[in-house]
Amino acid sequence: MVTLRASQCVLAALCLAKLAVSSLPPIVTKGQYFFYSHNGTQFYIRGIAYQQGINVDGTSANPDTSSYLDPLSDAASCKRDIPYLQKLGTNTIRVYAVNPDKNHDECMTALDAAGIYVIADLGEPKQSIVSASPEWNTDLYTRYTAVIDSLAQYPNVIGFFAGNEVVSNTSYTAAAAFVKAAVRDTKAYIASRNYTHWLGVGYANNDDPDTRDNLAAYFACGADAAERVDFWGYNIYEWCGASTFADSGYAARTKEFANYPVPAFFAEYGCNTNPPGADNRLFQETGALYSSQMNKVWSGGIVYQYFQEENDYGLVNTTSTTVTELKSFPRLASAIASAGYPTGTSLASYNPTNTPPSCPPTSNSPSWIPSPSPPLPPTPNTTLCACQYSSLTCVPTSNVLANATAVGLLFATVCGLDSGSACRDIRADVQKGVYGSLSACTGVQKLGFAVNQYYLDQKEAKGACDFGGQAVTRTVGAVESSCVAAIASGTGGGSGSGGDKKDSGGGRTVDVRGLAVGGYVVAAMGVGAGAVLLW
Repeated sequence: MVTLRASQCVLAALCLAKLAVSSLPPIVTKGQYFFYSHNGTQFYIRGIAYQQGINVDGTSANPDTSSYLDPLSDAASCKRDIPYLQKLGTNTIRVYAVNPDKNHDECMTALDAAGIYVIADLGEPKQSIVSASPEWNTDLYTRYTAVIDSLAQYPNVIGFFAGNEVVSNTSYTAAAAFVKAAVRDTKAYIASRNYTHWLGVGYANNDDPDTRDNLAAYFACGADAAERVDFWGYNIYEWCGASTFADSGYAARTKEFANYPVPAFFAEYGCNTNPPGADNRLFQETGALYSSQMNKVWSGGIVYQYFQEENDYGLVNTTSTTVTELKSFPRLASAIASAGYPTGTSLASYNPTNTPPSCPPTSNSPSWIPSPSPPLPPTPNTTLCACQYSSLTCVPTSNVLANATAVGLLFATVCGLDSGSACRDIRADVQKGVYGSLSACTGVQKLGFAVNQYYLDQKEAKGACDFGGQAVTRTVGAVESSCVAAIASGTGGGSGSGGDKKDSGGGRTVDVRGLAVGGYVVAAMGVGAGAVLLW
């Protein structure tokens, strides 16, 4: 192991308090490849996952805390680490959690000067689309667009991941529809902002054999390019220790993505299980990734990860002022150097022929829930949700709203009454592609809509707004003029984007695969409440 102080910089210029802006040329896409915008040469990612406190699946390494470390706001650590990233031949880092309220100028300028681009996840451990209880709501939309706004100014930002391993197995395929809706809406937001350079939105998928093919097709399919991902990230750990292109599974994966219509790259790689431990990684796969065996299909990859943590994937140990290279660091540096940089093709001469795949049909074997055709979940509308909530005459008590389990229990209660009719405007049927007009509001707002609708359905009968003391009536004044149009557009039993449709005949079927109320109903189910999640 080699220990150096950060003050012993590889490049003296990187030690300056202020770094000159080099303004890296933005990256663009055409067909299945990335290109430098200024000269049209093909761009390959030579990346490192750069974030402390985040597990492989994107969750917090410390589940007891709601905080996270934003690596782009820590200028001192950023400058400390840049020489080591350069030593590894890094031209891209992936960051998993960015605080949009913090300043990123100093780190982003330093990365730019060092020739390093950034791909950022839009979520953070406590605010992202959840596998078991997926939502795409106003809170998440606000979070995602705030991250975009905070980073879009930097020319060395390539784009964003709208989700990371959200569909980790067949139990969670319904969540794919919500992530694809997030892709659609963040792409639309980027287009509306007229930023100075191209920014893409993609998804990072895990290597689950039962879902990976359907997911790759689903996120790239459809007639509307505005709903398709701009790039595809693959978190893949198949090549472990000493192996070969064929034996590792890389040959099969490469064949599967040969005709993918957008750039695909390894969003994470670097197996540490056989032999076990980060120090025993050989990085043979790095040479293959940039060789002619793979570089016509894959646009490089991102090694997981820079920082050594409990999960034992790290390349270095750090203190506030020092960096210690671990045993696998020189192996990766050597592998990157030996692999070289592929020549690729050019933007001008490249004529893509790959077309979007067919959308996967709903299936029971393997389980695949999302509808193969639109509509997706609706675009979150903060004004509509706030205005609708302000008009309610029956609302949950503050004590209920302060307790996630209580919220879940009340959801289960009210949505279990009268065949769930009170929840008609908040339901989300991913399999049918049917979504209530208020299904993209927050969980708290949706609970309010449900108890109020039940109260109205009971013709405001005495006791209909009580639920054992969990709801109360209130006097509502005149609707503000700014809300009149919003409320009018959002009513009508589920009209609007991806709107609901009336069921024909009979009652609704109780299922457990889709009401988008986040973790609340999950919490309720955990204590034995009813499980009315989709009808």
